[in-house]
Amino acid sequence: MTALGKLFRTTAFKLSIAYLVLFSIGAGLVLARVGARVKEVLDEQIEQTVDAEIRALSEQYAQGGLRQLANAVERRVRAPGGSLYLLSSHAGDVIVGNIEPPNFTPSGGTELVETTYERRGEPGVKHPALLRLFLLPGGFRLLIGHDIEDHEVLRGILRRALGVSLFWLALVGALGGLFVSHRMLERVDVMSGSARRIMAGDMHERLAISGAGDELDRLAENFNAMLERISELMAGLREVSDNIAHDLKTPLTRLRNRAEAALRAGAEDSEHRAALAAVIEESDNLIRVFNALLMIARAEAGYSSDNMASFDADAVVRDIAEMYEPVAEEQGVCLDVAAQDGLAVTGSRELLGQALVNLVDNALKYGGTGDEPRIAIEARRVGDRVEIVVADRGPGIAPSDRERVVGRFVRLENSRSRPGSGLGLSLAAAVARMHHGALRIEDNAPGLRVALSLPAMRTTVGPTARMERA
Repeated sequence: MTALGKLFRTTAFKLSIAYLVLFSIGAGLVLARVGARVKEVLDEQIEQTVDAEIRALSEQYAQGGLRQLANAVERRVRAPGGSLYLLSSHAGDVIVGNIEPPNFTPSGGTELVETTYERRGEPGVKHPALLRLFLLPGGFRLLIGHDIEDHEVLRGILRRALGVSLFWLALVGALGGLFVSHRMLERVDVMSGSARRIMAGDMHERLAISGAGDELDRLAENFNAMLERISELMAGLREVSDNIAHDLKTPLTRLRNRAEAALRAGAEDSEHRAALAAVIEESDNLIRVFNALLMIARAEAGYSSDNMASFDADAVVRDIAEMYEPVAEEQGVCLDVAAQDGLAVTGSRELLGQALVNLVDNALKYGGTGDEPRIAIEARRVGDRVEIVVADRGPGIAPSDRERVVGRFVRLENSRSRPGSGLGLSLAAAVARMHHGALRIEDNAPGLRVALSLPAMRTTVGPTARMERA
């Protein structure tokens, strides 16, 4: 397809032509109405002039009869101008006037009649005019009118102006449509080139933004944001693959070594049982890691978006706290729970509960130390958000590590000696993003304070109570 053909096929050019046609129709109707109105105004002026002439000549006839009327018409005929006069007898003989008898015979007192006439001395040359016939006593006729040839000239000028205007309008509109189409096609071609490079594997490529703030810029901004999100997911996928290869290599090696040790010759049944128990324990740890990875992937992919339902977050908090009370008591940790009633949210109760389990488990594992180990679980409404906070009095996390610690398989140096996979905070952050919320890691002075912030639901009180997202 040629470049000109591509221009003609663009939406911008088609819209320009459509607007041009509509505007031309509108301009034609306006100019036609203006021409008709100009004709009406001119005809009214002529009618007023003719009426004034008839009244003046009627007075002359009333004062001096036919002779004085004929003298008055004679004087008016000699005066320059476009007025037309004809005084004739009942037999049609011309007494005085500047036109030949016309080819129409209207009755007296009728409206102005648009017709043609011949000037005296110019036989065969027709001119347009508006005429009115006035009948006098004795059968005499007085015809008075006005030449409208200049009106026809004006109407012709208007028609030519309309034609020329429409021509230039079409020309400028077509050129403007081609210019706009060319500019838009250039931008679309640039975007298409960027898209081809992205499809070829260059994930760092982004669509160009002109800064005009138009629809193409908004499309490019949204597309670039989508690419950023895709790049983040791909980077996360690569990171997960690397972390799986690195962090799961050790437990898989231990699993193999223990199975190999169980197969050594001379091993007793007790050794076989111990080796198998160790293998089962390592297998359970691996299954927990893969389950956590699967749950994070489901959360980041918007898992169960069709199964979203409203539920009370305070009930989930109380259930988790009740489940961990025996564990905390066994470890000598004081567990404080404060949850407001009616903290309704929309989402996955399963994933939110798992995220809270991870936060409480981390608090017990790393924060249940010190002279007075204490963990506080709080759920409250803050504006249009529901905040679930888990705070401990442990060593906490340095501010420089708080952003990094939500990554998958990230374990700080002081926690590598403790059991775990480094996926707890990553899962909690993924669940928060899935629910359009956020995970904040703050200083509890002393200890760590982790806040899970989610959009709250509004309860509308009425004949039928309903829940709405704040």
